[in-house]
Amino acid sequence: MAAQMFPEDYDALASFRYSLRKFLSFSRRALAEKAQLTPEQYELLLALKAFSGNTGLTISDLSERLQVKHHSAVSLVDKLEDLRFVQRARGTVDRRQVFVNLTPAGSRILAKVAVLHRVEMRARSPEMIESLLRLQR
Repeated sequence: MAAQMFPEDYDALASFRYSLRKFLSFSRRALAEKAQLTPEQYELLLALKAFSGNTGLTISDLSERLQVKHHSAVSLVDKLEDLRFVQRARGTVDRRQVFVNLTPAGSRILAKVAVLHRVEMRARSPEMIESLLRLQR
């Protein structure tokens, strides 16, 4: 049996999604204007910075982090490699493995747009948090 929904649940869900859409709209515009990146390219750079450690991430890791198919992750890496924001390197233990790493140029462009996203998230987070808290009740 499905849990009962109340009017305030719908309101909280709608409010959260509205806040999220406003943030994503800001993100698309900022990325296009400041870095000529797509949201998916930004998310890939962000995943590399946050989770790659010293070795980098595999395409499979990136595919999982971005919730895209393997071939979509390959396409994103290809485009970012053309821009010289990422580079591929063969594994040292298993030469069949290919790891993707940020380049210094990738780190610079990521820092430029990540700071904008942090400022926007800090401004929008109270309304998002309030919506989420309402859903916990």
